[in-house]
Amino acid sequence: MTTTAPSPSPSQTPKQRTPRQYAWDRRRAALASFWRQFKTHRAGMVGLAFLIVVALVAIFAPVIAPAHMLDVTKLIDQDRFAPPSFEHPLGTDHQGREIWVRLVWGARVSLVVGLIATGLSMVIGTLVGIAAGHFTGFTGAVLMRIIDFFLVLPSLILAIVLSSVLSRGVLTIIIAIGLTSWAGTARVVRSQTLTVESRDYIERSRALGAGHWHIIIKHLLPGVMPLVLANTTLTVGSAIISESTLAFLGLGDPTVQSWGTMLKNSMDVSAATSGYWWYVLTPGVAIVLVVLAFTLMGRAVENIVNPTLRSR
Repeated sequence: MTTTAPSPSPSQTPKQRTPRQYAWDRRRAALASFWRQFKTHRAGMVGLAFLIVVALVAIFAPVIAPAHMLDVTKLIDQDRFAPPSFEHPLGTDHQGREIWVRLVWGARVSLVVGLIATGLSMVIGTLVGIAAGHFTGFTGAVLMRIIDFFLVLPSLILAIVLSSVLSRGVLTIIIAIGLTSWAGTARVVRSQTLTVESRDYIERSRALGAGHWHIIIKHLLPGVMPLVLANTTLTVGSAIISESTLAFLGLGDPTVQSWGTMLKNSMDVSAATSGYWWYVLTPGVAIVLVVLAFTLMGRAVENIVNPTLRSR
């Protein structure tokens, strides 16, 4: 006599996973694989560790160096142009303010401008680049001419013009850098979009009736995002240099502490020719180290997402 096994109750039936859950599992696995590969790049890890320290210093600036330490009215008895010593670790400026205090507060503006301006540039460049590579005919030709125009036009000069026309401030510098530095990203994204467009699954999507929006969101954007991520980490350093340049030229907000403003103040008092080397060297070294850290991290990311570099 045979017995049949009891059918499982609905509460005991295993819950089926949705396609969205499978997609998130793939993304988590890809992110874990990316992190495992990134940890093998010593230079990239050094750059990441340094940037984490700088970010923490910028976030906790009010705790590390309270704002009253920048109040000139409370520094009447402070030594002007004091060289680095035990009492003044990085020296003082022409108003008696500690250089290290201005350095800590300047990290906030430099990082914020670099990250937000780069984000704005990446968004514009990615959208225009995908559109230029996906749409053919008149639309694609017009977008390419716009990209070529911004590539030929010197971005720094255009940023100076925008900063001069608009009101001075951090927001103006962010807009100026973001609106003038996206063309290179758009060109790279367009090339990658053309590569993705030639793959078979794009043709299958079209054959099944997929529209432009579906192809761009579901296929093209995920296909170009690794390249955009690598380009982003490399572009942040350029944005920080651009912010410092604009502030050095007097186009920033003089009431806001930034490393470019420190260089501008040192030039105004002829610190380099008067022997006050710490006033010029300290913000300059800070800019170089942060840009170098972003470059090291960007090269590591580029090595991971670029199969050609990874194979080497």
